[in-house]
Amino acid sequence: MHSGKVTPPRPPGLDPDDVPANRAEWRKQLYIIIFGSGTRAGRLFDISLLVLILVSIFCVMFESVPSFREIHGEDLRIAEWIFTIVFSIEYILRVLSTPQPKAYVKSFFGIIDLCSILPSFLSFYDTGYQGLLVIRVIRLLRIFRILKLVEYSGEAEILMKALASSRHKITVFIGAILTLIVIMGATMYLIEGPESGFTSIPISMYWSVVTLTTVGYGDITPLTPVGKLMASLIMLMGYGILAVPTGIVSVEIGRASQSTRNRITCARCGESKHLLRSRYCNRCGEKLLEA
Repeated sequence: MHSGKVTPPRPPGLDPDDVPANRAEWRKQLYIIIFGSGTRAGRLFDISLLVLILVSIFCVMFESVPSFREIHGEDLRIAEWIFTIVFSIEYILRVLSTPQPKAYVKSFFGIIDLCSILPSFLSFYDTGYQGLLVIRVIRLLRIFRILKLVEYSGEAEILMKALASSRHKITVFIGAILTLIVIMGATMYLIEGPESGFTSIPISMYWSVVTLTTVGYGDITPLTPVGKLMASLIMLMGYGILAVPTGIVSVEIGRASQSTRNRITCARCGESKHLLRSRYCNRCGEKLLEA
């Protein structure tokens, strides 16, 4: 039997304990907007941030083109500072709104957020030519902003589940491939020998990897008829082997996607993390109604 008090729905993706009741109202709302995506304001924030990240990445790439930098260098520097200020404000708001600021600062995305803004501020210390070279290298850390795209991708959860589910199969597959490479490398070392460039078994194993993956650098090539026949078999084998991990991960992605689609959101409390074929909410006990 339920009590008369009804818990309002919460934005998807937020844990019910994430927003303490004793926090200031503006911090609660700010947290829901910045870290959640179940409200209109939250979705608008995520989309706007994605656009800014993508534009800033394009600016970083164009800045590396000498001809483009020579003409639009000043505009790119102004744009970079605008992005830096915006992302700095975003970082500060995240620290202020989250219930656990230290945990966010030490988290993966917290470090990425910080790395994306530090290089511009470090450029203030660019006082000489040698310092300029160092700052240019440090400023390349701005490209880390692209890692933040993962945080706002709903399909990332499906991909991570698929990779986790297929890790044992992939491990066995990689182990079999490594064994095969050792065998093929040793065989080619015996067939060709140092006269053809196969000076050792490790060098022969390198050739096996290059050939099996169908890359074919051509720095080492078999010269004997038997060696060429062996190389041909390895090349043909490579086409089939490359399809194995793709098939394994594809099957797991299909399963994970189906599992995600079968989730039912509780109409009473907004909980969506239920086991498949669950009939009642595991948070409030409300009967689940299929869409």
